[in-house]
Amino acid sequence: MNFRTTLAAAFVAASLIALQGCAVTRGQETVGAYVDDSAITTAVKARFVENKEVDAAAISVETLKGTVMLSGFAKSNTERNTAEALAMKVSGVKSVRNEIAVRP
Repeated sequence: MNFRTTLAAAFVAASLIALQGCAVTRGQETVGAYVDDSAITTAVKARFVENKEVDAAAISVETLKGTVMLSGFAKSNTERNTAEALAMKVSGVKSVRNEIAVRP
């Protein structure tokens, strides 16, 4: 290996080591909790995709400490309520904040 390749590899390795904890903001949650919240978010979105009543592309999902927040737009109250019910059924969900607006 030449000097530039070695230097680049060392820089990448140092960056990965230094940045590994950056996904979690100070005071929010542990890395394990962050991973759990990411898994919950993914599971909720997957249920939306599987369900024909919910437009997964129109609804955003965020999770913090097991609390899921839904936002975006629904075509009807039925879609809004179905999204909330699907989210509540996901393992690890403690509560759901449903901020989905129904389009007139």
